[in-house]
Amino acid sequence: MYFSSSSINNFAVVAIHLLLIHSVSSLNITNVYLRHKCIVGEGKYKRGSEYEKNLNTLIQSTSAGNFRSGYDQVSHGKGPHSVTFMYQCRGDSYGPRCRSCYTTALSALRKRCPRNKGRIIWYDQCLIEISSILNKGKIDYDNNFCMSNTKNATGSSLEFKQKMVDFLLNLGMKATSEDNMDENNQALLYATGEERVGTTKLYAMVQCSKNLWLKTCYACLEWIILKESDCCDGKLGGRVFSTTCNYRYELYPFLEQTV
Repeated sequence: MYFSSSSINNFAVVAIHLLLIHSVSSLNITNVYLRHKCIVGEGKYKRGSEYEKNLNTLIQSTSAGNFRSGYDQVSHGKGPHSVTFMYQCRGDSYGPRCRSCYTTALSALRKRCPRNKGRIIWYDQCLIEISSILNKGKIDYDNNFCMSNTKNATGSSLEFKQKMVDFLLNLGMKATSEDNMDENNQALLYATGEERVGTTKLYAMVQCSKNLWLKTCYACLEWIILKESDCCDGKLGGRVFSTTCNYRYELYPFLEQTV
């Protein structure tokens, strides 16, 4: 059997297209562990203690949820036995994918920080925070980290950084717009976009935990974009996480859907 050169070229284009789709799809369904933190300052609880009972009550209540909103924060108990449990899933990972990430992250957190009253774990598609301190509606300035691509942008790194900052801040404005609501008229606090920076096309997202007000969310994003992104300077891909907001940009589509 013989094929014309045009047929071969068409097959090659289709094959490459399918490979890209598979690669992006694989990236989306892969839930990679990123980092965890055991908060030593909050101490530890004993087995069978009132704190552990309150924690188990919260875990049972959140595990029974439908995960459609991708977020929950609940508290139980009083005084030294008070527990706050929060999870937040990435904006394109609500529903079953959120539940899957939640289950994986909770299991890993129990192993990595056994009986710590305060503990946090970040995965690609979700984070979980357990604490004896309720910080609802406040920016978390203490727990954050940065990751970046090893490759540098071509041309002026300062120019690339400024355009990247403008791009991300614009997404921050979009995420905190009063028009950016879900079907229940709740603020999404999440936005995505694409932008050409010089000769490079970038894909990005920003997101806040849903316990923040619109202005507080923007303040959190502005903080991590301007103050906590040194490791991303001039890099062709980067991300900064806290427990209250995060951003990410890449050379390739990394989300299931964009908004």
